[in-house]
Amino acid sequence: MPMRSGSGVTYWFDPGALCLELLTTGGPGPFARFETLRAPADLAAWAARSRLALPPGPPPALEIADADVADARRLRDALFRVAAEVAGDDEVTAILPVAGADLARVNAFAARPPLASAAGPGGQRLWARPAGWSPRGPDAAAVGDGPALLATVARDAVDLLTGPYRGRIRACAGARCHLLYVDTSRPGRRRWCAMEHCGNRHKVAALRARRVPPPDAG
Repeated sequence: MPMRSGSGVTYWFDPGALCLELLTTGGPGPFARFETLRAPADLAAWAARSRLALPPGPPPALEIADADVADARRLRDALFRVAAEVAGDDEVTAILPVAGADLARVNAFAARPPLASAAGPGGQRLWARPAGWSPRGPDAAAVGDGPALLATVARDAVDLLTGPYRGRIRACAGARCHLLYVDTSRPGRRRWCAMEHCGNRHKVAALRARRVPPPDAG
């Protein structure tokens, strides 16, 4: 996913899982200052740049309501705390401990009907509305694309938290960077959100430290 640093530099970040891609949109507590999900169009734009690659506009346009955006933030914040704890990010868990309802919230979203996967003519994976979809009506939990989109994300979270890669959920080792990712590398030694971002900053800092002359012992 394209990310922008505080200095305005764009870099690419691969969280390794759909559910962790949602965490790039903001978070609870002090991470609320990074909030990007404020309107239905924001959630649609995220779905378009995520690994789902869902089109944000016609054809076909996602049917997303304000209630879905609020739900997305609730799911994201719960997952943020759970994933940070699993990753062992003590700095985050010290200020944002897992709440008793966080895992239950993720499971509740996962219990809803998800988007249906389909094969495209070129071998690409497509996503379709679940069976029984209808235009949004008074029962917002049962219709529209928003609930199915969030159920898909939550089910991905359940798969990650219960699967073989649970032990490879990591927090970036960069100073003041708390991006979470799945280390899918063969040796399992990935340390950075992106080598060209935090990895490069670490290399530059280490180089500068080596160039500092030792203090005069005399």
